[in-house]
Amino acid sequence: MRPAALLSVCALTASTVLVAGCGSEGAASGSRAASGSPTCASRPPVGEPSELKRDGVTILGQDCGPSADARTKFQVTNAESEPFAYTVSFEVLNGAGEVVSNPRRTLASVPPGRTVQDTVALGDVPTSGARVRIGKVRAVPADEASDVPAKCPPSGMRVTTDEGDAAMGLRVVGMRLINCGTGAIRTDGYPRLQLLDERRRPVTGVRILDGTGAISTAGGPDTPPRPVTLRPGETASASLMWRNTTESGTPVNIPYVRVTVKPGSPTAIVTPELDLGTTGRLGVGPWTKETKGQASRPTTPDSLGGGRPSRGALSTGE
Repeated sequence: MRPAALLSVCALTASTVLVAGCGSEGAASGSRAASGSPTCASRPPVGEPSELKRDGVTILGQDCGPSADARTKFQVTNAESEPFAYTVSFEVLNGAGEVVSNPRRTLASVPPGRTVQDTVALGDVPTSGARVRIGKVRAVPADEASDVPAKCPPSGMRVTTDEGDAAMGLRVVGMRLINCGTGAIRTDGYPRLQLLDERRRPVTGVRILDGTGAISTAGGPDTPPRPVTLRPGETASASLMWRNTTESGTPVNIPYVRVTVKPGSPTAIVTPELDLGTTGRLGVGPWTKETKGQASRPTTPDSLGGGRPSRGALSTGE
């Protein structure tokens, strides 16, 4: 039996998974601890089923990387008939139940009918009473997943959105078009958008407006669309603006947006998490070429004293 003194464990749960802490084992164990390196003890998942399994994602337990950092092991099952990209957001909670961090992991392409296992690094976590749970799962067809940093879509165009800004119910999200290919990209108008619900079905009842002036004049008058040519490595930006007003009716939330850069171009799906309230309107600014050093969000209500809402960032890999 291994003496208890040879292994020290720091606890952490996940969604609730217990995340084991790190200690050191003696040379007799044959582990890396023989040279003074820390090791982690694996733990099975513990918690409510709804926190451990959701939308094709299952938390499997604690895992440790080569440097003995705390990691959560999970798996993704693709029940669709085509490859899908999955971005999984996790929530690390302290002993008081407060969310202290939101690590994310993106799997760029899970084959249809397959289950893929991966781990996500938790970073600095509390050493006592902490737990990890599944926060949010976003899945899009792999051929429309343009915001995976590690790959450039076959079209040579990557579309991303930022976390957005808010002020007095006014919301603005910046959209970027990045030429990650080898040829020039040309566009001369507004992004064409299709709003999609949690199951990626089209949402009706929301007017998509050319320009943002009808939503607010905070950014000044609408800029008319102009021809934009992007050479490899160059970017253009556009803004989405709406008011998060809730009156009569059911508030509309849009997790997914399908974007067409110009007529005939391949589509891309982004996840800006639009909380449109009940106003039924979304203003869209034209594509505008960014100059070197220019911020990616062209028009925001920051000057009104607004802060950045607590929406999750776009999918990122590790």
